[in-house]
Amino acid sequence: MKLRFWGTRGSIPIALTAPAIRGKLITALSGAIGRGLDTPEKIAHYVDNDLSFDVRGTFGGHSSCVDLVTTGDEHVIFDLGSGARPLGQAMLDRYGPASPQTYHVFMSHVHWDHIMGFPFFAPVYIPGNRIVIHGCHDVLEAAFRRQQAAPSFPVDFSQLAATIEFDLMVPGKRQRIAGLDVTPKLQRHEGDSYGYRVEANGKCIVYSTDSEHKVDDHEERASFVEFFRDADIVVFDAMYALADAISVKADWGHSSNIVGVELCQAAGVRCLCMYHHEPAYDDERIAAVLQETRRFEEITRSGPPLQIVSAYDGLELTA
Repeated sequence: MKLRFWGTRGSIPIALTAPAIRGKLITALSGAIGRGLDTPEKIAHYVDNDLSFDVRGTFGGHSSCVDLVTTGDEHVIFDLGSGARPLGQAMLDRYGPASPQTYHVFMSHVHWDHIMGFPFFAPVYIPGNRIVIHGCHDVLEAAFRRQQAAPSFPVDFSQLAATIEFDLMVPGKRQRIAGLDVTPKLQRHEGDSYGYRVEANGKCIVYSTDSEHKVDDHEERASFVEFFRDADIVVFDAMYALADAISVKADWGHSSNIVGVELCQAAGVRCLCMYHHEPAYDDERIAAVLQETRRFEEITRSGPPLQIVSAYDGLELTA
């Protein structure tokens, strides 16, 4: 199984500003002084090997959307934030309108930042496509229909050309969907959210965003350790630093990098992918949090090392 990230921000999409791009250019050009970068090959080597990711690239600005690539012939997606627009375009470019596809979408919840990409997801306008939206909220279908209703959007839900289906899942009940064993779990978030444990061919991926973890709730902690148990990859809501998560932003429905490390270490996870980045954080800040998190993992490690990455638009991870 392979994960492709199309949107990794929380709460609202953001864009790089002109001052931010200017800052990256100044940093990159300053570092190039005296290096004799007089050929395209030397320049490319300098960019790829000597500049940190937050200078040469960006963690991106689209809200939550992840594509799970499997060996099956049906597509699997987690959430439909604004990242669903480029994902949909990529699918259309690859398959074209003459080759109908089936898309299974697992929704963590129906807050706007997680459904806003649906009206711009090109496959919903292609006759013959089948879109199955899975989730545990009773309002799942109503939320998607309401988003497209006037005056919010010019194309009503009834005008979509694809076949749209809604599947109400039961938390804690494992289901076989698109060749995968999928188990949803209730998470602490305003209006509730659900994580998904996905297993196939001896591999396991957990998608767990918009989930707050109370450090003193030992029963809840134990349940998440079991939910994450031996996963190859856990995509984890690490929106806040620990100090914010337990103080000024307590009860905001999100978690921290430190809690992610502790849960994944206890569960024997192979890779922790920090996700749902705070929209106020720039690339430099996210990169700093990543380094701090890796250092914390090193000094608290008592077993095999835990790989830690920060999700960015375009990242691919293989289980």
